[in-house]
Amino acid sequence: MTSRKSQKATALLISLIVLAVLSAWAVAINSMSGANLQLGENLQKANSARGSAESGFDILRFWLDRIYMPGSTEPYDRFSSLANFLAADLAVNGISNIPVEIYADHVSIGCEPNPPVVLNSSAGEYFSAELQTTGDVDILQMDITGSSGAVKRTIRVNYNFGTRAHTVFDYGVATKGSLELHGNITMSGANIELDAGVYIECPNDVNALTIIGNSSIAGDVHITNPDATVDLQGGQAAIGGETAPGAYEHVFTGIAQTEFPVPDPTYFEHYVQNTYDPNNVLTEYQNVRIPAGTNPTFSTVTLKGVVYIETPNVVTFSGDTSITGIIVGNGDLADNSGTNQIIFLGTVDSNSVDQLGPEFGQLRDETGTFLMAPGFTASFGGNFETLNGAIAANGIQFFGDAGGTIEGSVLNYSNTPMVLDGNTDLYFNRSGTAEMPAGFGPEIILYYVPDSYSEVVLNL
Repeated sequence: MTSRKSQKATALLISLIVLAVLSAWAVAINSMSGANLQLGENLQKANSARGSAESGFDILRFWLDRIYMPGSTEPYDRFSSLANFLAADLAVNGISNIPVEIYADHVSIGCEPNPPVVLNSSAGEYFSAELQTTGDVDILQMDITGSSGAVKRTIRVNYNFGTRAHTVFDYGVATKGSLELHGNITMSGANIELDAGVYIECPNDVNALTIIGNSSIAGDVHITNPDATVDLQGGQAAIGGETAPGAYEHVFTGIAQTEFPVPDPTYFEHYVQNTYDPNNVLTEYQNVRIPAGTNPTFSTVTLKGVVYIETPNVVTFSGDTSITGIIVGNGDLADNSGTNQIIFLGTVDSNSVDQLGPEFGQLRDETGTFLMAPGFTASFGGNFETLNGAIAANGIQFFGDAGGTIEGSVLNYSNTPMVLDGNTDLYFNRSGTAEMPAGFGPEIILYYVPDSYSEVVLNL
């Protein structure tokens, strides 16, 4: 009897011990489960915060990729220029939820006292950023902090100042307006792919290219307007060596915009030493300024060095013109009125500035440009054997029997059509020319440096 009671007591004790162990195990599992849930929640918030930071980076990268400034901008002015550009770009596009505060050495975006930038208010997801200068004038540092509730994470990236890799000088002809070829026009080049290509922006006119008659473009045509059309009239109208329908295979629409480098006429002004006098007309001029409002006509003239034309002016070369130098007009790049004009009616004999005598000094190194005339229209109605350099103006026309070799690109900065009319043969040969013709400043932009990405702050 005693033995049976003892067995029952032992069984009860074992049961209590097992129950205690199981209870403790249950409590432990419950505690571990709660901890794991908390850890998982924290991890989810941390990942969400980092995701907010990366979303903020993607948003800001879009806006920073739009920033550009003239190549002449001094290193110490670049940061303020980009800050002002960013603020103005956001404002003009109606972006009011990305508050920007500009300081001498940094730009705050969504930082106190301003509210952060909202990504998902219901989930408590926001971001803020700070873009600041570093010890190197070419490098900027940006910290982007993402939030998910009370959890924050910060990533850091660098941006470098640099210039665009490609410009419109990669084409034989580049125009912001449409291009029209009427008559017997031939556009070819020493290297068809590199020299005879055409670039057209034409944002406000879907009819980007018109070719009428026996006219041809030897290279391909690239058009930024995705809705652009090409009108080929006449059985011999050709692009890329083919008539229709094959010609259309050489037209590419909706391409990304490339850079029209900023022309800087004042770059050449310090070379000017003499002034044109309408009461004492000469047959030869060296480094001459043509004062505003003189509107001269030269019947036969030799020009050496820089010809600096002030606005307003209509300058006409009606006879043979021999130029070993650069023609410069100091007009406004935004002026498409056609008030200021440079007209060539006779034959042009052109030589590069490197053919000038030693008395012209450093000017002999300013190669690659024949005519730089923002705010002027440029018209060519006579023959030329070679034009030694790029041609840039706000409105360009070739007519009559104009034609010859152009050792550079032709750039039309105007939204008005560029017209080639008559019996014009243009042969582009840009081999051996400078990467950037004299007087054209490459635009400065920002480059993201992928290797600079790092996570610098982690708050769970």
